[in-house]
Amino acid sequence: MNKITNRQVICDTLLKAAKQDRDIVVVCSDSRGSASLSAFADKFPGQFVEMGIAEQNLVTVSAGLASCGKKVFAASPACFLSTRSYEQAKVDVAYSKTNVTLIGISGGVSYGALGMTHHSCQDIAAFAALPDMRVYLPSDRFQTEKLMEALLQDELPAYVRVSRSATEDVYDEEMDFTLNKANVLMEGEDILLVACGEMVPNAYEAGKLLQEKGYSVGMLDMYCVKPMDEETLLAAAEKAGLVVTVEEHSPFGGLGSITAQVISAHCPRRVVNLALPDGHMIGGTNREIFAHYGLDAEGIARAALKALEEG
Repeated sequence: MNKITNRQVICDTLLKAAKQDRDIVVVCSDSRGSASLSAFADKFPGQFVEMGIAEQNLVTVSAGLASCGKKVFAASPACFLSTRSYEQAKVDVAYSKTNVTLIGISGGVSYGALGMTHHSCQDIAAFAALPDMRVYLPSDRFQTEKLMEALLQDELPAYVRVSRSATEDVYDEEMDFTLNKANVLMEGEDILLVACGEMVPNAYEAGKLLQEKGYSVGMLDMYCVKPMDEETLLAAAEKAGLVVTVEEHSPFGGLGSITAQVISAHCPRRVVNLALPDGHMIGGTNREIFAHYGLDAEGIARAALKALEEG
């Protein structure tokens, strides 16, 4: 069982890159511990800025540093980064096209029992709505490392959401990775599963359960929610009788909505969106919440079968 979190991988990747590049700067909002970035602050204090609990300042200062030629990675809990500093993300990062990667840590329901004040179930929709803002939800530690390495090489705005807990490995060190290209994990004709972020391991296991029952199942890891890899999505959807999207997000404006929009315009298929409810959720660990709302492997497989039977 993997115990290395994606946020730890982000720190490790930035630590490695900062040894050769003094323009890399990390900015935090009293979240270096939560973001697993304490090691970066200790190793490169001259390339680390602590803003305190001031998310709007976090984003604006990051944009200012980027306008001076720095490669900035701004980390804060996703629930606060995507709401308190939304205008700054819109104007200072996206509109101004500054070289800032916004890192939403503890995304979705990672904070579990702390409740809706600490859940970020609207961030995909919010950031995807901003012109020139890319949205990424890597699934495991290997994909997170590849994504961060790619983002270190470009100068465009991005939002990266990662979970608080470690996720099960989907890939290995030799994985194929192309920025803005979805990964095909399974190929099949009965059901196409499309997932992002922490839901990818769950959906992948659900796909295996469905295959064991004799169904032909396709599976896409759509870590690049925006820009969505429409070519790969449509190629897989054209083969499938049913498309099921899986996301740790509100049912509105996220992966399911964007996927349905693309498919309905080019190859109409029935799209079923499995997401968190539009309401205040139960308390518990994130895994308990997933199980309660049918976002664990068994729940996903059960919902996909039900939708297939309904036609």
